[in-house]
Amino acid sequence: MRHPSPLVARLRAPSGDHPARGVLAELRRAVISGDAPPGCTIPLREVAEAFGVSPIPVREALQVLVGEGLVVHRANAGYAVARLSRGELAELYVVRGALEEAALRAAAPLATDDDVEVARQALAALRECLSGGDLRSYHEHSRAFHVALMAPAGMPRLLGMVEQAWNLTEAVQPMRWSTWQARERLHAEHAEMLEAFARRDADALVAVARAHQHRLEEVVADVPLDGDPT
Repeated sequence: MRHPSPLVARLRAPSGDHPARGVLAELRRAVISGDAPPGCTIPLREVAEAFGVSPIPVREALQVLVGEGLVVHRANAGYAVARLSRGELAELYVVRGALEEAALRAAAPLATDDDVEVARQALAALRECLSGGDLRSYHEHSRAFHVALMAPAGMPRLLGMVEQAWNLTEAVQPMRWSTWQARERLHAEHAEMLEAFARRDADALVAVARAHQHRLEEVVADVPLDGDPT
C-alpha cells in the first residue's frame, strides 16, 4: 500500500479560474510556510492527483519554483524543496536587509495616513500572535508588517526582489528557535520602526531597521539546519 507524501496531505485545493496559477501559488505557499520543509520530496504524480489535474501544470509550476530557488530538480531523483547551507542563509539575510533598507528609505517620505494605519494594524496582529505563542502566524504577520512599511515606496522591481529574498528564507522560521527575550526585543524594534514611519523620518526608520537586521542575523546564526554538526 502506497503511503501519501506528508506534503500532499497539507496541500489545499487551488482557488480561482486558472488551475495552473492555483497549483503554482499553492506549491509556493506550502514551501514558504514550512508545510514542505527543506529536503522534502515533491512527488509529481501524487501532487497532480491531489489537485485533480494532469502532471503537466504541476511540472510547469515546479520548474517556476526551481527558477525562484525554492525547489531543486535532480536527474533520476525528481523534485525536492531546496535546502540552504548556513552560509547561504546568512548571505540571504544580508541581501534582504540591504534591499529592505533601500525600500524603507524611499517609502517613509511618501507614506500616507492610510499607510500608517495599515502598518499599525499589522503590528497589532503581530503582537497578538506573539502574546498567544503562535509563532507560525507570527512569521506571516511579521512579513505583512515589513511589507506595509515598504509598500509606499512604489518600486515594484525592488519590492519584488525583497519578496524573493523573503521567500527563500521564510521556511527556516527562525522565531521557532529564538528565546522569548529575543522575540520581545524584536517586537519592540518593530514598534520603534512604526513610530519613525509615522513621523515620515526615513533616517530614524533606517537606523532602527539596521539594528533590527543585526539582531535578526544573530537569531538566524543559532537556527539548527540539516547538515549542522551535532
